[in-house]
Amino acid sequence: MIIAEGIVTKNSLMAHGISLRHLFMLSGFITLISLISCNPEVNNEELEVKEEMDISNFISNNDTIDFVVKNSGLYYYDLFEGTGAQAETNDTAYIIYVMQYLNMGVFETNIGTKDTLKVLVNGGKYLKGFEEGISYMKEGGKSLLVVPSILAFGSEGSLYVSPYTPFLFQIYLVKLKKH
Repeated sequence: MIIAEGIVTKNSLMAHGISLRHLFMLSGFITLISLISCNPEVNNEELEVKEEMDISNFISNNDTIDFVVKNSGLYYYDLFEGTGAQAETNDTAYIIYVMQYLNMGVFETNIGTKDTLKVLVNGGKYLKGFEEGISYMKEGGKSLLVVPSILAFGSEGSLYVSPYTPFLFQIYLVKLKKH
């Protein structure tokens, strides 16, 4: 194949006995092989199984914590049940939190800052599992959540989070402003 100044022309291909039809067939074949060798379903199935194992291992290694599994798949535990008002949809919750990987590495936190995180309960701005967990809390309460990926960044992940990554949240509902 002759490449003149970076451009492959029809004439240069034909001079070497290569038709455009052959070139397209070859590129299609290469694309097909690439797709078969990078089967995302197999990889996703493996990641999903790994996530289930990671959560199961975390729960069994912390067997003194009696998590309640909610219908959504969220694992919820009250470290300390608050004595204030129950959080309800559209209330404003002022939160101190730590978001961790299940290996306890910190992903994000507002501990050490002067500000609480202001969250509209069930407002849809934050991770589904995080918002759901807050909705079970009372003002002054502290809770632990194990949030499976389906309630976090899912099977796609994000720029900074791998697909099928579960998280552990430690949440303190400092103040609740009723709607």
